[in-house]
Amino acid sequence: MLYAINPSNAVCGDICEPLIGLWKKIKNNPIELAEAYRIRWTKLHTEGYQIYYSIRDDFNKNHYPEDLLFLSRTCVNGLIRFNANGEFNNSLHHTRPGISPDSLASIIMDWSKHVQGAEFIAGDYTDITTEAKTGDLIYLDPPYFHTKGRYYGTIDFDAFLDYLEQLNNKGIKYMLSFDGIRGEDDFTVALPKELYKRHELIPSGNSSFKKVMDKQKLQVYESLYLNW
Repeated sequence: MLYAINPSNAVCGDICEPLIGLWKKIKNNPIELAEAYRIRWTKLHTEGYQIYYSIRDDFNKNHYPEDLLFLSRTCVNGLIRFNANGEFNNSLHHTRPGISPDSLASIIMDWSKHVQGAEFIAGDYTDITTEAKTGDLIYLDPPYFHTKGRYYGTIDFDAFLDYLEQLNNKGIKYMLSFDGIRGEDDFTVALPKELYKRHELIPSGNSSFKKVMDKQKLQVYESLYLNW
């Protein structure tokens, strides 16, 4: 969304501090970040698979953004998953080499240009959006209601609904990505009708999780709720 809208002024936040640290690196030190990935990727391909797990251990101990980037590009199907202790726990994707350093460097540089007008903050969504006012737009992508135990942190669903009501009362527009449909399974959540005006189902490709776990190809439609 940030790339597509490309706003001149934006605030982006997440409770995951290493993720925000990564975005700050993309914005302010893209060349340094690309080189850090190149070093790790080269070491993986010259010294073997154990390097992935060594870097994963380092990340879970020190939470360096550079390690998170490497893990996200070389783990199974790019599925970023954490255990209950906040530790990255996905495995190496043995049959894929991970994106090449040259290709990733180009992507990082492109993104860096697009996020120069954005401020990145680590923290709770309610704190990050405290200064939002009438006419602002907030895009929300919280942990999905029906997906437990694979996210970094948790969210209180009832408190989140109260938050949406507050946004409506302040005249602040929001877009909310949430549970949708996967194959024949409908995971949409019965949000109170008064909280939104539109509910769209957006095709988002096949389920990476089901492909890995059950070897199935299931079309996924993500819910998008809008209050205008």
